[in-house]
Amino acid sequence: MEAYSTHLTSLMEELSALPGIGKKSAERMAFFLVGLPEQRVKRLTDAITSAKQNIRYCRICQNFSDEEICPICAKEGRDKGKIMVVETPRDLAAYERTGKYEGVYHVLHGAISPMLGIGPKDIRLKELITRLEGNVEEVILATGSSLEGETTAMYIAKLVKPAGIRVSRIASGVPVGGELENIDEVTLLRALEGRIEL
Repeated sequence: MEAYSTHLTSLMEELSALPGIGKKSAERMAFFLVGLPEQRVKRLTDAITSAKQNIRYCRICQNFSDEEICPICAKEGRDKGKIMVVETPRDLAAYERTGKYEGVYHVLHGAISPMLGIGPKDIRLKELITRLEGNVEEVILATGSSLEGETTAMYIAKLVKPAGIRVSRIASGVPVGGELENIDEVTLLRALEGRIEL
């Protein structure tokens, strides 16, 4: 015997398919949503529909945008000679929150992963290579430190270096507040190799 109605069960299944949402969270969210006033539910569904229909890729950097060119690429004063390559729009947003990076970005929307069948043609590398035909001085590889992120960074570096463009990789190592005894050996080695003079 089913504990919930068919509609509620269907809602829970759809919610649990979202990243980071398990069955218990989906159940809580479903009950919350069903208990909301009709107007509030309509605003939520309209926001989801509007985002899906209207968000596009920036013609230049491939970030999500409401317009043909995103606000970062359109902003005067950004250093267009410096391109930071990131895997996702969330990575871009994290760097923007620091308020310290004045260059522009390129969003790959993924990373190379032969195990998952994701190759260079499956991410936005072609658009990056096209951008390098301009006055680019440096490409900063800010992909993740996972195997996929490292593979992607190495692949891009091999593509970019022959063009005479400086290629750099973000530093990785010990997080602020991290206890050394709890950090893996690879991270500790990178922290040692990436040390700076004080």
